[in-house]
Amino acid sequence: MLMSFDTALASLLAAAETPSEHTGDCESLALADCDGRVLAQALVAPIAVPAFDNSAMDGYAVHLADFDAIPISLPVVQRIAAGSQGLPLAPGSAARIFTGAPVPAGCNAVVPQEDTQADGDTVRLLASIRNGQHIRHVGEDIALADTVIAAGQVLAPQHLALAASIGIAHLTVRTRLRVGLLCTGDELVQPGQPLPPGGVYNSNQFAIATLLARLGCRVRDYGKVVDTYEATVAAMRLAASENDVVISCGGVSVGEEDHVKAAVSALGRLDLWRIAIKPGKPLAFGKLGQADFIGLPGNPVSAFLTFVLLARPFLLKRMGADVSAPRAIHVPADFAWPGAGQRREFLRARLVGGDDGRLLAQLYPSQGSAVMSGLAWADGLVDVPAGGRIETGDSVRYLPLEQLTG
Repeated sequence: MLMSFDTALASLLAAAETPSEHTGDCESLALADCDGRVLAQALVAPIAVPAFDNSAMDGYAVHLADFDAIPISLPVVQRIAAGSQGLPLAPGSAARIFTGAPVPAGCNAVVPQEDTQADGDTVRLLASIRNGQHIRHVGEDIALADTVIAAGQVLAPQHLALAASIGIAHLTVRTRLRVGLLCTGDELVQPGQPLPPGGVYNSNQFAIATLLARLGCRVRDYGKVVDTYEATVAAMRLAASENDVVISCGGVSVGEEDHVKAAVSALGRLDLWRIAIKPGKPLAFGKLGQADFIGLPGNPVSAFLTFVLLARPFLLKRMGADVSAPRAIHVPADFAWPGAGQRREFLRARLVGGDDGRLLAQLYPSQGSAVMSGLAWADGLVDVPAGGRIETGDSVRYLPLEQLTG
């Protein structure tokens, strides 16, 4: 009996050992080296941002007793630039001030320069003024001791900028997950080599290795494994001894030349391997000694989609990263789908503009599990429940590929 996609994903995530702060798999890195890494410890602000009350505008800091007495002329008694410190502002006076400069004591508003008229050492205030306007207060963005980035966050440029804004030069991140990659099959040929009769170029190696690198894994590629039980066992044993996770492509079906299932069972255990999804039914999961094992199908599209939909969330959790379901959007279908199958289907699609300006999901003409051209053409997947029938114009659940491959 086939296992449902949701059950398989839940089983994978439940089996993923999440590192803790006490497992020792952390390192401190300079901020510039942290892009794409997983934050191991929550980042707490050591300062407030802003650290002082400052001007949100180029204009004039004023100390007014009567906000209704406009227009009014005030003497300009000082000039305060960003990075300098002004003197206390007496009632009924103004200071020329610039964006980001500290507002002086006594200031109760900043007036934008376009609402004023300068005349020598005086300025005339022309527009209505509110008490406290255009002043950015201490801690308005970040309060002292706020948690600004949670543990488990995969760090992106905006997170690094946020850390820099509170003076952080180093972050504690998870060490890279070590992943060993094997591709099985006598038919596999490396690109650049002549293609013999019956041979196929090994596209899985490049797809899966690149997806792993994008996740921040330290990838060790063991290359092609020939179709013998002995060679498969030897390659699996070596990969398991050198990595945290071993991923194979191919050899997880039930043919006489498919040895991965037997090899994993001999070296460890196999927990699940038939999933009710299309493409991608034969997926294996288990243990090789202390290493986790994931066996992907051999068909290129099946391998790719099984990785991004099932293996990727597992690896993220193993890395200590937060795992959340991809954010789907709902768009009308520019196609009909019979929905005769009993497996959940992920159809290669892209968004196109309709005559009314709305975005529509359009399918690639061929949905075969070996058709890589369709995957390269697509920018997303249409998620079709088992037996689900789609008529043209129906709302469908669309998963952007960029969420699954970044």
